[in-house]
Amino acid sequence: MKQNKIMEYNHNYFNKKTAVVTGAASGIGLALIEELLLSNAAKVVMADINVENLDKHEARLKEQYDDRVKGVVCDVTSEAQVQNLIHQSADFFGGQFDLLFNNAGAGFPGWFADMTNDDWKLAFDLNFYSAVYSMYAVLPIMIKQGSGQIINIISGVAFMPMANQARYAATKAALNALSLTLRSEYWDNNIKISSATPGTTITAIWGELGKAPDFAQTSQQSASRILNGVVNNDRIIIGDDADVSGVSYCFHPQANQGNDEYLLNVARERRKGIMAF
Repeated sequence: MKQNKIMEYNHNYFNKKTAVVTGAASGIGLALIEELLLSNAAKVVMADINVENLDKHEARLKEQYDDRVKGVVCDVTSEAQVQNLIHQSADFFGGQFDLLFNNAGAGFPGWFADMTNDDWKLAFDLNFYSAVYSMYAVLPIMIKQGSGQIINIISGVAFMPMANQARYAATKAALNALSLTLRSEYWDNNIKISSATPGTTITAIWGELGKAPDFAQTSQQSASRILNGVVNNDRIIIGDDADVSGVSYCFHPQANQGNDEYLLNVARERRKGIMAF
């Protein structure tokens, strides 16, 4: 599979804009923050539950960008903490709230037979309800100002669900459906809402899922493709070339047999302990 490249995008689109990114102390979230600052964003808030990483990267970025960066410790599974994040951010931005990236999430691998109801609740709290909480908090602000943009980070697994990833696939598919529903509900409010797959990217999530495949891209490559989709207001922003294929063929009637053969092979290999793709 060919390697992805850093995508060129219109940096001027983000000039003087404000943005919040959750899960911003590492991986794709941190890359998004760095790209936004390079694109001359007015102010950014990086939210994360990992205090050590958050403090380290906030301090590093403040050395270069001064008061344009603010770190907020936030457990996004807590509605109260998410509401506090949005309100703190609005104050920091001086009322102008342009962009929200709901990026925080986890992979939650495992076999369905081994899962409990509590396991399912944990996954939906982090990968789905965290975005629900933040959108409930930010949409009134965006409606009042007459504009805004929300990007919910899903996964290609929402379109190509694979064995041993039931919770991940279900939560990301649910978030995709919610995002695209709200896209039309808030279109006439001049609020743009998109889903974005990050593509197969080398991040901490592979500590849960196993070794990243050889074709995995860097966080910067993923961030550049996501931001290009933000500029274009794409309905579904596709994070790498493999996800383009998955989105195109997973539900195509003529691809049913091929998809079954492919996904059954993945399931059998994973039963052997091989993280196949």
